[in-house]
Amino acid sequence: MKRLPLLLLPLLLLLALAPVSMADTLDDIKERGVLRVGMEPGYMPFELTNQKGEIIGFDPDVAKRMAKKLGVKLELVSTAWDGIIPSLMTGKFDIIMSGMTITDERAEVVDFANPYIIIGQTVLLRKDLAGEVTSYKTLNDPKYKIASKLGTTGEFAAKETFPDAQYFSYETEQEAVMEVVSGKIDAFIYDSPYNAVAFAEKGQGKLVFLDEPFTEERIGWAVRKGNPKMLEFLNAFLAEIKTDGTYDKIYTKWFKDDTWLKELQ
Repeated sequence: MKRLPLLLLPLLLLLALAPVSMADTLDDIKERGVLRVGMEPGYMPFELTNQKGEIIGFDPDVAKRMAKKLGVKLELVSTAWDGIIPSLMTGKFDIIMSGMTITDERAEVVDFANPYIIIGQTVLLRKDLAGEVTSYKTLNDPKYKIASKLGTTGEFAAKETFPDAQYFSYETEQEAVMEVVSGKIDAFIYDSPYNAVAFAEKGQGKLVFLDEPFTEERIGWAVRKGNPKMLEFLNAFLAEIKTDGTYDKIYTKWFKDDTWLKELQ
């Protein structure tokens, strides 16, 4: 998913102060009878909120299969992105399933299961720049205003790849995209799945989608350190759903089909 490493010092402090449990998270889940999943429901199509206020998306659908496999109920915990790792560390939920990019910095604080998808950063461009900007490389110029979401790998990639451009940070993806549509910003730098959906939903005729990713990012589920049984279960579960067709079915529903967009209208 995707996102810029959070500051490590506060997280390491949380880790040190967090209550220590001798039981593996997997044992806790089975004893409790509930799998608690943390996610920020604003990252289409990984997780989002429909008209009824329900959290839907690729990750929730996979989480449902995971809970069924464990024989427990599922609880989705909506959490702000900047607090999602601290909330995991303090036991608010058992696992982060929220399109999180695996980074070395995060891996110092949490353990990641095997990556379940690989994505990259792409560009949503202001329509009237179509003939002028034909490659992401062109944007590295002081005359261009680029944007991404605060605290994400999109922001990191934008600053690193386009150091000469004017950079603007936004609290939400939707706000940044609308700033490009309105012409206040020239380009939105963000993950390929989100930009593809945003272009289909709001951008056709208004934006240009430079859809070739210029980064490669592995997305994975995160759990607290010291839970080998949980990690073993997650890796085995991922392998199983990729083998039996479940993963492909869910992937097609959210990444290749757009019928779910009707639930947002």
